[in-house]
Amino acid sequence: QVQVVESGGGLVQPGGSLRLACAASGRISVNNAMGWYRQAPEKERELVASITAGGIIHYTDSVKGRFTISRDNAKNTVYLQMNSLKPEDTAVYYCYADIVISYSTRNSRRDYWGQGTQVTVSS
Repeated sequence: QVQVVESGGGLVQPGGSLRLACAASGRISVNNAMGWYRQAPEKERELVASITAGGIIHYTDSVKGRFTISRDNAKNTVYLQMNSLKPEDTAVYYCYADIVISYSTRNSRRDYWGQGTQVTVSS
């Protein structure tokens, strides 16, 4: 009932930039936090950045000053502008959306995930 679709990954040289986008659609009553995780080969998935509907932002330390997260609440879309990319940023990036669906007798709240988009930083 809710779909999350990412776009914008690719191959970039060190020092370059990429912009990821993620749109949530479907039966959305409330869209709470949205954000991005990443997972590199043989590493655990880590939270990169998140933003609440009210604009409260969190970044993991390794991307502070280089990545910027933003969102368009009207479009249920979140963006991740990635600058000064490093080889260690190479990973599959996953978008999530904390969504509430209201039914007649109850609400259902859970995280919905995108399929992932590959970001490769290499010369």
